[in-house]
Amino acid sequence: MERKRGTVRDLRRDNRSVLLWSLYFDRPRSRQDLSQSTGLSPASVSNVIRELIDEGIVIEAGSVNSDGGRPRVLLQMNSGYGYVIGVDVGETRIRVELFDLTMTELAKADFPLDPREHGVEVVVDRILAGLTAVLAGAGVDSSAILGVGIGVPGVVEQGPEVLVHGQTYGWDAVPLERLLRTGTDLPLHIDNGAKTMGQAELWFGAGRGAQHAVVGLIGSGVGASIISHGSTHRGSTSSAGEWGHTTVMVGGRACRCGSYGCLEAYVGAEAILERYGLALPGNDQESALAALIDKATTSAAAADVLDQTVLYLGAGIADLINLFNPERIILGGWAGLLLGAQWLPEIREAARRHSLRHPFTETSIELCRLGPDAVALGAATLPVERFLNGASAPSPR
Repeated sequence: MERKRGTVRDLRRDNRSVLLWSLYFDRPRSRQDLSQSTGLSPASVSNVIRELIDEGIVIEAGSVNSDGGRPRVLLQMNSGYGYVIGVDVGETRIRVELFDLTMTELAKADFPLDPREHGVEVVVDRILAGLTAVLAGAGVDSSAILGVGIGVPGVVEQGPEVLVHGQTYGWDAVPLERLLRTGTDLPLHIDNGAKTMGQAELWFGAGRGAQHAVVGLIGSGVGASIISHGSTHRGSTSSAGEWGHTTVMVGGRACRCGSYGCLEAYVGAEAILERYGLALPGNDQESALAALIDKATTSAAAADVLDQTVLYLGAGIADLINLFNPERIILGGWAGLLLGAQWLPEIREAARRHSLRHPFTETSIELCRLGPDAVALGAATLPVERFLNGASAPSPR
């Protein structure tokens, strides 16, 4: 195949992107540092940085002494140049967060959801209300927003029209972006919530620096983000990572997806509480699961359910280790963090017993470092990623 020759404009855009990515993760940096880390010539760095400063994207941030020469001026991203919003459409709540360009949270809105009711109209209404709330809370005009990232359960079909297939929600090819357009004209980027959480951990958390990792999200349901060669693996139709619907017991418990014996039917929070079968304090799954964990020290029935959960979770992790040979398995999601905080050594041991010896010894199993807000944070990185890759941005302010 004949190689397409890039234009001068292509080269300049690529240089700009390389420098933006470098400044975003390794800040502040001098021009000399940037030249050394990116391989770009000092002249190219100076020309592009001059443009970025003129546009207000990059600012000077003091100086450091050099070896016998003039002090080196340090550069960093201008956090107030633009803003992004991340939305976590979970099974028990919708969380909307507004961040500046360096991912400092400026405003947040939470809307509890009844786990038994996920009507499209309800979800759209809550997202739109959340967008309004965080813009007002941060005092940011909508014209300053680079984009809105939305993490949702289920498979997100990226095409001429974005469609969400959320089988456990009862969503079948829901045109979520089109429905949201009735109340906002902000740029929208929609992806699976486990994948957005995975990107957050890859950029800022326990996955940073890993080339091969799996980030598991355990809440009411179960999902995963598979990181291969430093990027999210999506599969042929973006449905890769449906870890919760791998079979751990043939002919086992009924799963919300309609199948039987799925991992989610044993380690998802809703399934854990169903298996216990007795009333617990609290009106929501999060407080009920926390109460069940507390009860495990005094109740044989609670301890038995949670011991089984740990066993199934370890076996599910072993499947990931044997299939993908990752450097790291990272457990997140509100239920994953509750379980991991109490039983991480036992989960590791269960995974060891069900894994091949060599790949297990090469894999670390750890907890998400970014907490329960990781899905929204990761969703907010979707417009940031486009910005760093050269997508259009607001006018300098």
